[in-house]
Amino acid sequence: MTSSIRDYMYENGRRYHRFREGSYNFPNDDVEQEREDMKHAMMKLLCNQKLHFAPIGEHPQEILDIGTGTGIWAIEMGDEFPSANILGIDLSPIQPDWLPPNVKFMVDDVESPWLHPRNHFDYVHTRHTVQGIRDWPKLFRRVFEHLRPGGWFETQEIHHKPHGAGRNITVPPEHPIAKYWQLVTDGLAELGVNFHAAAGGALATMMRDAGFINVTERVFHVPLGSWPKNKVLKTVGLYWRTILMDGMQAIAIGPITRGLGWNREQVELLLVDVRRAYMANTPILMYMPCHIVYGQKPEYA
Repeated sequence: MTSSIRDYMYENGRRYHRFREGSYNFPNDDVEQEREDMKHAMMKLLCNQKLHFAPIGEHPQEILDIGTGTGIWAIEMGDEFPSANILGIDLSPIQPDWLPPNVKFMVDDVESPWLHPRNHFDYVHTRHTVQGIRDWPKLFRRVFEHLRPGGWFETQEIHHKPHGAGRNITVPPEHPIAKYWQLVTDGLAELGVNFHAAAGGALATMMRDAGFINVTERVFHVPLGSWPKNKVLKTVGLYWRTILMDGMQAIAIGPITRGLGWNREQVELLLVDVRRAYMANTPILMYMPCHIVYGQKPEYA
């Protein structure tokens, strides 16, 4: 690992990746890594402890995790599939050194030319990358090229827009939480990222357009808070609200300062109302949809 890759960049009191500097607009410091691991625990709870939904069989051999982050998903997959080789790639070298023997990590940019051979992977996975990918159709095409015939690609992405839970319930745009997420979305748009790429079945459509078959989309509701009566969803909602509150500044500071030209003080002032709104006993019950989409490369491709 070259020292320049670990020579992190610091901005507005947060630490960012150095490799392909500015490509990803969110921090990679220890606080953010803890939040990422909490997101992993929340997703497992939401998905009944499943690490994947694509029917990859019992003995996949080559697995790629795009945007691996702390590497926790890749490590658990390595334990679940000891005969498989698991490769996690990320812009930040923040993964642990103690690993299962079948897991390794690489600093790489998935939107640059791939170093791997075509028709190589049995399964490609990505999760929580909608805030970083600039060209989803190109990514789908590239994954298609590098999957072996019969292999699977799976994306797990949350649409970061608060939805009203119930018929005819909407979250007004002037609500502090809705306003906050719209500003983050606008900032990312200025930086070339469509933060709503997962909405409305768009990922499934792009997957089909790239040539995948047997495309399936599952949509899970991630509550904002502990309002659900279901015990599992109540816990998921507590996780998610904590994750978003703990990451409120980390999520906003990059997109809004870099994309919209605000300064740090303006962002911190915005967060006062948002923090209050998350903690209030609001009459509007909210959730965010999680779109899990998977598809198969045809055997004849």
